[in-house]
Amino acid sequence: MERLQKVIARSGVASRRKAEELITTGHVEVNGEKVLELGVKVKDNDVVTVDGVKIDREERVYYLLNKPRGVITSTKDEHHRKTVVDLIDDSRRIYPVGRLDYDTTGAIIITNDGELANLLMHPKSMIDKVYIAKIEGVLSPSDIMKLKRGLVIDGVKTSKSKVKIKRHDKVSNTSIVEITIHEGKNHQVKKMFEAVGTKVIKLKREKYSFLDVNDLKSGEYRKLNPKEVQKLYGEVKNTR
Repeated sequence: MERLQKVIARSGVASRRKAEELITTGHVEVNGEKVLELGVKVKDNDVVTVDGVKIDREERVYYLLNKPRGVITSTKDEHHRKTVVDLIDDSRRIYPVGRLDYDTTGAIIITNDGELANLLMHPKSMIDKVYIAKIEGVLSPSDIMKLKRGLVIDGVKTSKSKVKIKRHDKVSNTSIVEITIHEGKNHQVKKMFEAVGTKVIKLKREKYSFLDVNDLKSGEYRKLNPKEVQKLYGEVKNTR
């Protein structure tokens, strides 16, 4: 048996906090009876509805995908471009956790666990995201310090990051830089490098938390095992 608010959150209908609010304000029924108190536990065969709509309680699944370039981080695309969900052989209603740009590759989690997705994407969840960027030119010591300390993008200052120069190619005048951030703002890494006067040529998310895609070819994916899922839950709760 599981707590009702957890079941609602896992379904993706709402976050845990919002689920609690839905319960206490009379929007939730279990087996046709309204529930107003928190702490109620439900069995697998109990029917839970939110505003009259039955929630989906199918088995939770978790995938780690090595996203290729040119694939949309969405469940569907109005222009009929391939999405990350199209790459997963699973008929359940799964969705990506966060996003990667169309031309950015690398690690992304695909799941139908709404609770974990909400926890991972919450601004207070300081989950490490490690990127490898190929940039034009070379970063100066002051550029590196600005990136590490955080800089203003779209009117908001980014959190501190870790920056490591992997190598510099004098012939092409390009550099390979490893940068670790916690946030997931739109085009954040590209905008951070633009803010110090350089352009990102290629970008790959090498790691998401402790998960890496070193053993996955572009477009390949694998299921996360129960220990990995438990560790993700533990990490995200430890950072809040």
